[in-house]
Amino acid sequence: MDINPIILAIPVYFILIGVEVLYDRLKHKKRYRLNDAITNISCGITEQATGVFIKVFTVAVYHFFFVNFAVFSVPETVFWTVILFLGVDFFYYWAHRMSHQINLFWIGHIVHHQSEDYNFSVALRQGALQKVFTSVFYIPLAVIGFKTEWFLFIGAFTTLYQFWIHTEMIDKLPRWFEFIFNTPSHHRVHHGRNEKYLDKNHAGTLIIWDRMFGTFQKEEEKPDYGVTSQTATFDPIKAHIDPIKALWRNMNAFDKNTDKLRVLYKSPAWLAKQPQIELPAHPVSKYDNTVGSDRGAYILLQYAIILGITAFFLFWFSTFSVATQVSFLAFILFSVMSIGKLLDKTKTGSNLELIRLFITLIFTLSVSVSSMFPPLFSSSIILLEMISLIWFFTFGVSAKPAKS
Repeated sequence: MDINPIILAIPVYFILIGVEVLYDRLKHKKRYRLNDAITNISCGITEQATGVFIKVFTVAVYHFFFVNFAVFSVPETVFWTVILFLGVDFFYYWAHRMSHQINLFWIGHIVHHQSEDYNFSVALRQGALQKVFTSVFYIPLAVIGFKTEWFLFIGAFTTLYQFWIHTEMIDKLPRWFEFIFNTPSHHRVHHGRNEKYLDKNHAGTLIIWDRMFGTFQKEEEKPDYGVTSQTATFDPIKAHIDPIKALWRNMNAFDKNTDKLRVLYKSPAWLAKQPQIELPAHPVSKYDNTVGSDRGAYILLQYAIILGITAFFLFWFSTFSVATQVSFLAFILFSVMSIGKLLDKTKTGSNLELIRLFITLIFTLSVSVSSMFPPLFSSSIILLEMISLIWFFTFGVSAKPAKS
């Protein structure tokens, strides 16, 4: 069974998030909101669940060039491992930078920037389409002759590194470290929507690339996190779809086909200067919907179940038939969307959640019959969902939403 190192690191991620939440509560920092943190993780679930399908394309692109166009047979030595790391980090910088400077690529990356908080959960908030656009940047490494498996391992390491820089708990580090490496301070700048912070500090592991290519910005005033076109939803599916709809709307604001195409490869900054484009007002406060303690506790229980099923899917994906893989994916995406609608307190949120509860029961029972889930796992989910149905009707989860 071929397991992505990032998937293996997920339990560690959640332990660190738990530590940060505890620290946040003890220090009364209020850097975590339930609705925002769950949405961040839901976006991560969406990216991981779809990613097992998308990697058939993204990994295949790299492997195709390695097999057919590799110039050298690079030995797997310490020296060449360092060279590969520098190469991966260098091309990550350019892939990341172009994701901010090309509108088509931005729709894949914007999801990561939508959170208006800054904590470890934001590191998990990734766009499902991002790798589709950025995978081509690493083709030179394949042509040089770095093996696909080797490249994927080093690439996973650079991704894992970037988890710890998504925090406000760590202030500035020693000067020499801040000069060479990407740090929480540098990356807080990158997530800021302050004018001076826009499109700065694109580094993955080494901040030297930003210093070399003129995109470095030191952290000065506290960043205002998020994107300038506020994402007013806690639904991770809507958070992915809305930027695509906005890009389509912006293309249609132009009459000439050549201008429509230009929208795709020009930057968000260029687009903002066009008279045809109506810019949204700059956010003055965070998007928020207060969730009561009863509904919050209910959502946490449901989320634990969703996480359990998602983890099972990711770990055993390669053993399933295509039909089973697609069924799991549809169930997971519907589940995180339903929770997002509950957090948004939309009119459809409670109705969707009731449907989701019944679907979860039916889905679990059908999987249990096929002996796919371990018996104890299946029994636990069924019991929890029966409790959830009682909770749903008894403790106000199904009450009329506060927001239309």
